Amino acid sequence: MKNKWLVKTLMVSVVLFLSGCMEYLPFSSGALSGSVTSAPQDWTTLAQQEIIKLETNPDDPYSVNLWVIGMGSVLYVHAGDNRATWVEHIEVNPNVRMLFGENIYELRGERVTDQEEFNAFAVPYEEKYGNRPRNENISEIYLFRLVARES
Repeated sequence: MKNKWLVKTLMVSVVLFLSGCMEYLPFSSGALSGSVTSAPQDWTTLAQQEIIKLETNPDDPYSVNLWVIGMGSVLYVHAGDNRATWVEHIEVNPNVRMLFGENIYELRGERVTDQEEFNAFAVPYEEKYGNRPRNENISEIYLFRLVARES
């Protein structure tokens, strides 16, 4: 009898957790929908949003929830030393789409290889998310700057 109560309590807890925290979970999905909009000159205000959706792999769209840092005209997404599926997609085709609210921005991902640029990124990352990136060696991590695609 005690085990049934425990199982029911656990199931209810999981359902409540998932319903309130879905946007924070790293589940992938397909194509994003919204209005395609020109990229702003400055991402700082838009990037105050905690989680964004990034779509990669235009031929077979794959989207995932990620943390984002906006620094003026550049956005950054960071995978740490995790060679995630979205990282592999950007390395094959750098064209990505980012969803902020109802707006979709068509961008291009460029891997950051400069340690000084990473160091500059790490400061607002720590301010926004409360801790520095775990691995700070630029040759071992995947940090991408996202810039507007050229027309």
